[in-house]
Formats: sequence, structure tokens, C-alpha cells
Amino acid sequence: MLTIAAPSQEEVRRRNLGALLRYVHIHGATSRAELTDRLGLNRSTIGALTADLAAAGLIREETPPKTGRAGRPSLVVRPRSSRVYAYALSIEVDRLRAARVGLGGRVLDSRTAHRPRGLQILETIGPLTDLVRDMRRAVPAGSSCVGGGVAVTGTVRGADGTVRISSPVGRVADPVGEALGSELGHDHALVVANAADVGALGEHVRGAAAPFDDVIYLHGDVGIGSGIIAGGRPVTGHGGHGGEAGHMVVNPHGRACGCGSRGCWETEIGEQALLQRAGQAGATGRDAVLAVMDAAGRGDQAAGAAIRHVADWLGFGVVNLVNIFNPNAVVFGGTLSELYLAGSAQVHSRLSTMALPGREHVRLRTPLLGDDASLMGAAELAFERLLEDPLVAAGG
Repeated sequence: MLTIAAPSQEEVRRRNLGALLRYVHIHGATSRAELTDRLGLNRSTIGALTADLAAAGLIREETPPKTGRAGRPSLVVRPRSSRVYAYALSIEVDRLRAARVGLGGRVLDSRTAHRPRGLQILETIGPLTDLVRDMRRAVPAGSSCVGGGVAVTGTVRGADGTVRISSPVGRVADPVGEALGSELGHDHALVVANAADVGALGEHVRGAAAPFDDVIYLHGDVGIGSGIIAGGRPVTGHGGHGGEAGHMVVNPHGRACGCGSRGCWETEIGEQALLQRAGQAGATGRDAVLAVMDAAGRGDQAAGAAIRHVADWLGFGVVNLVNIFNPNAVVFGGTLSELYLAGSAQVHSRLSTMALPGREHVRLRTPLLGDDASLMGAAELAFERLLEDPLVAAGG
């Protein structure tokens, strides 16, 4: 008979420390009384845990303002956002971004640089490193960096952060995490993940998908990325190569795709699909997409017809995903945010006529975090080690 050993007191303590710090990290300033209620622990245990976290420099406790009520007010626990931070980096099609994000999700500093289309993935390492070094000059003394997360447009192998890209921005397979870590001289691992997976994480923790545990996040630019969360956990597939909804074949007789197939979803709803339909085949980038949206709003018939056509294909693919995963919410990021808002009638029409029974609960939303979804998700990747075991990660 197999006997499973009960967790030791130290294991229970560390688990409780992680649960408390995670709650404060996500929800912000929280009273001890609320922590007692939410975590199901008694007051003395909460007091001991907050004392340990405060000693490690991760949280601070404050007396709340007087309310005039009788009795001693419950202390308020806050994350040390200005002291404990992580770096969040985003390698996008047209730009590079870096942010210093404090515990609790507060953006302390940020930088942006243009990325010319065609600039190879390893050629972005130098400019990204410059952004981080520039931010480092402004870091207050006594601050503590717990790691870094990197969101990148491309397929990421989870084990080592190798990025594979097959698109108009190049065909590469490069160890981005290793290269960035080497340049930055980082004491902690840089966690690399696909931008759509990271965007899904950001919106799930702090954005439009926060109330839900089953979510599909779709991100549009040159191609279409997708991040899937099921049961509150990311679904990335073997080796981190799953979730490529943009290469779901929806039109077998459609256009050739950069992946070598034909009629992939991204050939029907990606940036170029809309621009070509609108008669703007030579244009590229989000500004060009927004110009089509603006033209349609001013009554341009060609632009309006292009949006309706592409939005219909957007709805077609969304229904496939909804029927397979039955999520609580689908969040549209990148250029898909504008496309959905302009063509929501077509998307909802597909959903109402093609979705299987039991999908009536599905919400269609745009990102609450906007373009920062990937940055905030990258920060969450970096904080995960700290939240799993606060005292070890903080050196306690």
C-alpha cells in the first residue's frame, strides 16, 4: 500500500507564504482581516506570515485611517512595489519595449524603441539591452530585482527559450533568453514565452479575463497568435509549441500561408488580408489598419466591405475555438481589437448561428490592459518564482 507523507510544517509555512504574497500581489492593499477570511487561516497565522514577508522586504504593514468605529482596526498589508521589481520585455513586430514592474503590478519605468521590419530576432538583443541598462540607472538604492520575463512574437520552446519565427519578419531559431541573459549579466533566469500566451496571462491576472478561468486570447498583427487558459492554467502544448490557432485551416482553397500550408486563419484575418481587401496592398502596420477603420467610419464603401468580410472570417474561426474549448471569454488583442469592434455584428452572427448549445455564456471582449497585456504578462512570468517560494526567491 502506497503511503503519501503529509507535508512538513515548513512546507505548509512556505505554501502559505506564497498564497498570502500572491493574493496581495494580485489584489493590492489588503487588510489582515480579509486575508484571514480569503485564505482560510487564523489571525495568529496571518500575523506570523506577514511578519516573515515584512522581514524579507516583500510587504509592509500600515495602520489604516481612523474610521470612528469602535475596536482596533485591522492592519493593511501592501506589496513593496517600489523596492521589489522584475523586468518585462516585449519583442514585437514593429517595436521593442521594456518595463520595470514592481511587485503588485505597478509599472515603475518603461522604454520603447522602434524595430524595423526584417530586423532579425538576435539583432533585437542589443537595442533591448540598451533599454534595460537605461532603466537601471534610475533604480533606487536598496531595490531588489527578482528576474525578468520576455514576450516574443514567434513560437517559443519552453525548455530553453529558443524562438522560432516563420513570417515576414524572418525565419530564425535563436536562444533569446540565453542571449539576453548573457548581455544583461542577469543573476536570475529570463523566462521567455510566446506573446499571445503572455498576453493571455496578463489579461487573466489583471485584465478583461480576470473573473474567468477558461479564456482564449487572440492577438493580431502580421500573423495571428493565441493564448489559451483552461481551468486557470496556461495550455501551451508539448514543448510550448501549442496554441497556434492562426494556422488553423479555415479555407482549404484560400491563400498560401508562410507556414507552407494554404487557407490558414491568419491569411483570412491578418493585417494583409484586411489591407488587400481594402485596396491598400502596399501598406503595412497598425497605422494602416487603423486608417482602414477610420475610412469605414467615414463611409468608405470599400473599407467597410473589407471589414465585414474579414470580420466574418474572424467569427468563423472564433466559433471553431469556442466549440472546442468552451471558454468563459474570448479576448481580442492587437489589431484584432479594432477589427472586432468594427465588425462585431459579423462575429456575433457567426457565434449565434454556428456555436454548439451550452456556449451562450461566452463573452467577447477587448483587452483591459490594451497594448500592455504582453508586458504585464511577461512581468507575471518573472514574479512566478517569487510567488511560489517567497523566502527562497527573496534570499530569505
